[in-house]
Amino acid sequence: MDLRALYNNNMNPRAGAKYIFSYRFAAMLKNFQPLGIYFVQNRWALGVGLLSLLLVDFLLLLIPLVIKKAIDLLVIQTPETGSLLLQQGMIIVSIALIIALFRYVWRRLILGHSRKVEQGLRNRMYRHLQTLPIAFFQKIKTGDLMARAINDINAVRMASGMGLVALIDGTVLGIAAIGFMMSIDLKLTLICLIPAPVVIILTKILTRRMSTGFEAVQRTFSDLTERVREAFAGIRVVKANNRETWEYTKIKEQGERYVAENMNLARTLALFFPMMTLFTNAGLAIVILLGGALCNPGGDYPG
Repeated sequence: MDLRALYNNNMNPRAGAKYIFSYRFAAMLKNFQPLGIYFVQNRWALGVGLLSLLLVDFLLLLIPLVIKKAIDLLVIQTPETGSLLLQQGMIIVSIALIIALFRYVWRRLILGHSRKVEQGLRNRMYRHLQTLPIAFFQKIKTGDLMARAINDINAVRMASGMGLVALIDGTVLGIAAIGFMMSIDLKLTLICLIPAPVVIILTKILTRRMSTGFEAVQRTFSDLTERVREAFAGIRVVKANNRETWEYTKIKEQGERYVAENMNLARTLALFFPMMTLFTNAGLAIVILLGGALCNPGGDYPG
């Protein structure tokens, strides 16, 4: 079956949508296939790092429960309140120390794994370039090779390191947090999730813009590198024909283009993170506003 089969009138729309999703997912996995060998080689360190990350996520979810209990103790005001509050404080300090320890572990192992991926890809690329004929280097720009060897591999390193962390953090903490909130109050949970669809839509739009901007930065970086290489390679010709000013102008224009593309990408990033903070805090404000209204003598505990 290929994509043209989707135009078949006999295909169920639901089946067509399912096929498109599986096709895109398979294509995405195919892009990460060259990294599989590094994940297998570092599987033990990566496994310990991921377990440490999950433990940190679990401990982060315990802190709000401890704070909840401490607030309830303040409201109840028994003779043992002081000692119990001190106990809750010591629990939070202990959890924080354990989080610091295991956060160091997962950063050391997972980010170390991403560095090994980067090193392996650079070595593979260099070895492969050594086997290519001269005709390849006459056809392909040196600037393009430099862009792939520097920026593209750096992006792969970030994806196999912090990208993996963000994926697991977002999934585990998101699902667990919603589960905790639903166990406390289902109605309040659904209300505070109102900004979520807006965040998803805006994230999808801005990530597309970031992808387009990153590709534009890569292209201009390639062109700038190639322009500078040509200038240095032909420096004798440039000086012999008194073309220094012309060459300087061309390199300056290319550099300004590179700066402009980076600024466009920076503007998108500058819009993305404040937007995420704004809507996340909007959900928090809803929880405080409506949750505070539920804190009455005959209702739920304030915690």
